[in-house]
Amino acid sequence: MKMKLFLLTVVTVSVFFTNNLMAQDEENEKPSKFSAGADIYTSYLWRGSKFGTGPAIQPSVKFATGGLTVGVWGSFDAFGYMESDLYASYSFPFGLSLGVTDYYYPGLEYFDYSDSTGSHAFELNLGYTVKGLSLSANYILNEAGGAASAGGDMYFQAGYAFKNVSVFLGAGDGWHTSDSNFALCNVGLGTSKVLKLTDTFSIPVNGQVILNPEREQLFVVVGFSF
Repeated sequence: MKMKLFLLTVVTVSVFFTNNLMAQDEENEKPSKFSAGADIYTSYLWRGSKFGTGPAIQPSVKFATGGLTVGVWGSFDAFGYMESDLYASYSFPFGLSLGVTDYYYPGLEYFDYSDSTGSHAFELNLGYTVKGLSLSANYILNEAGGAASAGGDMYFQAGYAFKNVSVFLGAGDGWHTSDSNFALCNVGLGTSKVLKLTDTFSIPVNGQVILNPEREQLFVVVGFSF
């Protein structure tokens, strides 16, 4: 019941903001604040763990105005892995961001919020960015058997972006480790460039090398954004 009320509140607030801001856009004839895009990655890597098999298509649709962003993001591959996540966040001018994410996996009953078979894991997200430094903390609110969350799952990450490369270090428990105990699970570096195909069309490309010490796995992933 608490999860139903929580989800209903997020949806109601999002619809309220969206309807009012769309009306303002029409009145002022401003460009749409809605956007859509897609990424294609050689593998889906999340917080040091690999999900699915083979290349993944990751579409997204979002609405952004001021510091508020509301959207949906997904990941799908040819071998059956599916994920569709709703999220809402607010970023302040001084670098702080607050948000909530609803992790859902198509194939599970969407309106199942029970502890034993629930299909949604709700996560609180906290972030802070100043110059090249980024810090984040994440906390799963509920137990959901279908989504494999135990409730109380935590993940923390620190990163720094240099001119041509970024480095990051993450640790967590629950979802993020093989035995659910807290451990270092996501160490890596990334870089990016823009491929200019014509004078008017270019494609951002990014790549990462990721080591998961807890699972003793090393990954290399490259992605294209459209």
